[in-house]
Amino acid sequence: MNVKIARPAVLAACLSFLLLLSGCLYPEEQTPGQGASVRGAVGTVQDAVNRYKEATGLLPIQNADASVPVYEKFKIDFAKMKRMGYVESIPKHAFESGGKYVFLIIDEETNPRVKLLDVTVYQEIANVQKKVDEYRSGHGGENPAAGEAYPGFRYLDFGKLGMKQPDVLSMYTRRPLELMVDEAGRVYADYGIDVAEALKKGGSTPAADEDLRERLVDASDFVPVKSPVYRLANGSPQAVPDPSRS
Repeated sequence: MNVKIARPAVLAACLSFLLLLSGCLYPEEQTPGQGASVRGAVGTVQDAVNRYKEATGLLPIQNADASVPVYEKFKIDFAKMKRMGYVESIPKHAFESGGKYVFLIIDEETNPRVKLLDVTVYQEIANVQKKVDEYRSGHGGENPAAGEAYPGFRYLDFGKLGMKQPDVLSMYTRRPLELMVDEAGRVYADYGIDVAEALKKGGSTPAADEDLRERLVDASDFVPVKSPVYRLANGSPQAVPDPSRS
């Protein structure tokens, strides 16, 4: 089992290292992890979504159950948009065309915006979730957990799962993401360092009840895949358990 350093020290050390490497979380000319063609596709789809909504008063999204997490929920219905002439073809970067992204709409009621879900990260974490479910089933509901990540969250012990830690990279910084588990056995990626850097770059002080993941989404074309809610606690972002899923 790996020894974990205190969380504030980890955040401080990693942030300093990231700043030395790049100077900021999001380079001025591009969002990390994506090229101009992906950015162009997001812009094109956003324009099509805007035109669709203006003409119909609706959004071109697939139905989603209320239990689906916010950053996985409203997938764009490309088949409908193509059939109605709002797009000539489905973007090559879209999962439906064999690409690595699911195109989503967020802020659907106030300011609908097109964002990307990284399918590779989603699938990696889904595979770990299956292993955790199997472990819990054979160990009386016990989690294969190591040290505490945040109150209510513990890092995963991959030795207990009989597997190597998967190489899951942040879509914001391309650094490896730690995986953690809540008390109910749900697996999450830890975006705490990414959120902390976004806060530092953004400048403004967040409200006590602000979901800090919004800072990541506002500064990029990506949603944080399989992420918990983060709020500011003692000057640092902290994951908080979701009471609606307890």
